[in-house]
Amino acid sequence: MHSSTSSTGTTDRRDRDPQSDRTRRRRAKRAVATTVVLAVVVVVGTLLALDTVGPGLGTRFGSALGEHTGRDRATGGSATATEGPDAGAVPSGPGGLGEGVPAAGGRDPALRAAVQRAARDAAREDVEFVVNSGWRSPGMQAAMLADAVREYGSEREASRWVATPTTSEHVKGNAIDIGAWNAAEWLGDHGAAYGLCQVYGNEAWHFELRPEAVHSGCPRMFHDPTEDPRMQG
Repeated sequence: MHSSTSSTGTTDRRDRDPQSDRTRRRRAKRAVATTVVLAVVVVVGTLLALDTVGPGLGTRFGSALGEHTGRDRATGGSATATEGPDAGAVPSGPGGLGEGVPAAGGRDPALRAAVQRAARDAAREDVEFVVNSGWRSPGMQAAMLADAVREYGSEREASRWVATPTTSEHVKGNAIDIGAWNAAEWLGDHGAAYGLCQVYGNEAWHFELRPEAVHSGCPRMFHDPTEDPRMQG
């Protein structure tokens, strides 16, 4: 009989038990599968955590990538508002600050200047600002609100995302919406130095001019517009 042991005392590969080899292969496959499952659990858990934390990193990541940013694009996103640039629409195109259209400047020279300064500094870090929305006409704001009511099913829920024409800071020329997500995050982190503050925890893209923030920092954010006394009019 052929010896199953080599001169060194080890088992020869030709005489290894096939059943043992199959067992080892099955164990290896189970180990790989377990690793993949654990990786998926970690990723999903991280995304859920980012979506549920308060007005900070998670809110900025989740909201800026969320469905609500689309409503502030050229034609109001999913809104039925189809008014032109003179009414506050941001023309479709490559993006940027959109100088020359009323929406981008917010019809407030101080706001425009602050955004331009921040955009120049962000560009040095390869972060590009895109103005999604600025000044809006009362008509466009009303159309966006009507669309939000249809989408969310009630005026109460819609008011968490879209103000009325009489209370909107966009209509007053005092607000600007910034995209994409990394630009909104950058401005959320650095905006106080330019007097630009995120006002609502659920709207990572919405910024207003707060000149005093340069020295004292941005004030505490409202969870959403329904907590803002200015929205109660």
